[in-house]
Order: sequence, then C-alpha cells, then structure tokens
Amino acid sequence: MSAQEPGRARARRRPASLGLVLLACHVPIATATDALTEGHVDGSLRVYDYRRAYSDPHTPDASAFAMAWLFNAQSREFGAGFSAGASLVTANALGTRPSATRRLDATLMGRENALTALSQAYVQFRNDAWTVRIGDQYIDTPWLGTSDSRVLPASYRAMTLEARPAEGWVVRLIRSYDWKSRTSDRFHPDNLYYPTDYDGDPVYGGNGALPVNARAFGGTWSAGVAYASGPFKGEAWFYDFLRFARMTYLEGTWTFQSRGEWTPFLAGQLVEEWSGGDNTLVDTKTRVVGVAGTRVRSEVPGVDMGMRIRDTIVDLAWNRVLRQASGTIGGGALISPYTATYATDPLYTTSMLRGLVEQGPGDAWKLKAKQAFLAGRLQIVTAYTRYRTLYRGDSHDIYVDVIYRLDGRWQGLQLRNRWERSSGAANNLNPGNRPFSFDRVMISYAF
Repeated sequence: MSAQEPGRARARRRPASLGLVLLACHVPIATATDALTEGHVDGSLRVYDYRRAYSDPHTPDASAFAMAWLFNAQSREFGAGFSAGASLVTANALGTRPSATRRLDATLMGRENALTALSQAYVQFRNDAWTVRIGDQYIDTPWLGTSDSRVLPASYRAMTLEARPAEGWVVRLIRSYDWKSRTSDRFHPDNLYYPTDYDGDPVYGGNGALPVNARAFGGTWSAGVAYASGPFKGEAWFYDFLRFARMTYLEGTWTFQSRGEWTPFLAGQLVEEWSGGDNTLVDTKTRVVGVAGTRVRSEVPGVDMGMRIRDTIVDLAWNRVLRQASGTIGGGALISPYTATYATDPLYTTSMLRGLVEQGPGDAWKLKAKQAFLAGRLQIVTAYTRYRTLYRGDSHDIYVDVIYRLDGRWQGLQLRNRWERSSGAANNLNPGNRPFSFDRVMISYAF
C-alpha cells in the first residue's frame, strides 16, 4: 500500500517514543563458513523510531517510525554441497508518515508507507575448503556491506567465492553488479552518488551528487584476505569500483599480553585510492565536498590504541585524509560508493552521523569508552569525536549508546537507544551551520 500524497495526507498521531534506543540485532544470516547441512529459517522483527532535532530555525525537525520483518530461509544441502537461500524483507510505517515531507526522515525506509523486497535469492555450493554463492545476497566487507543501521539492510546481486586454504586464513573474491539500498524495493545499477529516482530507485540518504543522466554504475570487483593467529588479526582488500575509484585497504590489530586486569591493544589502518582514465565523476564534473577534479586520489592513515580493564574498553583513535594536489576530486576526499553519507565505513573515527568520508581532507580524533554491566546484558558506549577539515570546517560530535539484551524466555530481544549531537562545522555540513541531534530508538527480536 502506497502512502498518501504529501499534499493530501492527513496528520496522524505518532506512537509514543519508547524512550530507549532500539538497536537492531544483526539478522542471523547463514554465511559461507556455516557447518550446517540441514535447512533452517530465521530472521528478526524490528521497530525503529527516529527523530532529528535541528537548531537552525529554517530547518524543521524530522522523524520516522517503522516496523519491519526480515525472514531468511536456506534449504537443506543436496548433491554433495549444493543449497539455495532466500530472504524476504518488509517494512511498514503503519500510517505514521507526517503530512509535510520536510518533516519525514526518509533515510529510515524511504517516503512510502510500505516497502517489501526479496533481498536474497541465491544458490550455493560448498565443501570443507571453499564456498561459491551466486545471486542476490548479503555481503559483509569493510567498504561493501549491508550498512545495517536502518530497518532493512542493503544487499547485492553478485558472485562470491570464499576459500579457507589454511588454518587462520580466509580468502574472498567478489564480483557485484546491481544493489538494493536500505530504502529500495529492488536492485538497481547505481550507488550512493546517484540521485534519488535514478533508474526508478527510491534511494535516500546518499550523496546524490551525480546528474540524472549519468551512465549506470558497472558494479565492483573486490578481493580480500584475512588472517588471525594468537594476538594478531588483520585483513587486506582491493576494490575496483568500476569507473569511480580503485582502492586498497589494510587493517590490523595486535592485542598485547594482559597485565593483571589490563589488556592493551594497538590497531592501524591505511586506505589508498586512485582512478583510471575512464571516470564517471570526472566526466560529469561532479563536485565532492564542493570540489570537482580530473582524477581520484586519496590517502588515509589511521591508528587506534586502547585498553580493556575488566568490563570496560577505552580507546583513542585518529584518522587523516591527506590533502592532494590541485585537480583532485574533493581535494583528496575518499570516494566510497556504498557508504558515502551512510556513515558505515570502517574508519576508526567515523561517528553515527558522519565521518571523514563525508567531510573530505582533514583529520579526526575519537575518544570512546564501552562499559558492560549485568553480565554483559547491558552495554553503554560514550564517545567524543573532533573533526578539523579543509572544506567543512571544525566540528565535534557527542555520542551515547545504550544497549540492553534480555535473556531467559526473552532471549533474542534487544533494546537500544543511540543519540548523537553534532556542533560546529561550515558550508552547511549541519543545516544553517547550527547544531543538531539525532535520536534513534530501536527494538529488535531475533528468532
């Protein structure tokens, strides 16, 4: 059922906020390394209430409410390793859409009152050493993933290979084509730099900088290797976002030997990005953070160091997007087709609202504390992030995240409240360059 037209919509009373943030549980999705040979069905129910409060008098507050079901089914294995899987997702605002479209947070599930999609439909073959999956599927990699921070996850039409050549090693090869965003009802040949309604795609919350006549996105080639042994774990990735950018990504963490109740760790990451001669952003003279260019070039180092003390983890992280020479798109900004403005990238300093991908050249510091109570059922995360950027000025974010997981007969039920306030910045990073707050109440039940 479609929502009523904005001009004719009748104002309806919204359900009362639950007051606690509902954090979505990850949907239990069978992965390539599952040892199950029997078929199974699982999924989750999600109820989200999002509210944006702006200090700018010319920007009205926005909100959205939605309930969503996510069902996953995988067949029993047959033919010595073959199986098939599918996922159905459906979201409904239950008639709570505000009458004024400017007051709707369309990033939750779009502008319609209901959305239903088949987000997975694949066939798979696996044995003890490797797994091949072909079709519509969820993918989880650092720069190409489900971006699962709304009622529905993103998914991809792709071919994937995962190999386990030796203990501690995992190798993955992926060729993705079209994708279904978090607000889309089918798969489209675009990404987050394309405008809403490109190819009929109701994609909201993206960058949207490309013109409506831009050529279709060709998808992505990606390859990665991960290794874990003893105190070390790390991964290395190569991405070719066709006609947008090529990227290498390295990340590693070393956990030192505990000294009593103190367990220190040190992590580092590095992103390198460049473009070839055929580039859609260059051809369309698209401005990223306000700057067009003739090439893509980006370098982003990062460090994260911290300590676990009993049930508390405290860490301090840093990232920098290096400024590049004249003629570089965004002055050196990272091009990230599947995370730009979603704020779901793997940089250590990315906040709930945004990170350096959205702000371009500059640096960021993030101090975070995570505390567990009640045998881990209650978790409280607090963070402070400071950005100093070339084109978006200086800003800082304050973040609070409260998560409560029930057990016993209510096992699988999770309540979460995420809240962040952003202050400062320039060039309308925040509307009117004034502070704004985003409160996300999320309830989920995994079954």
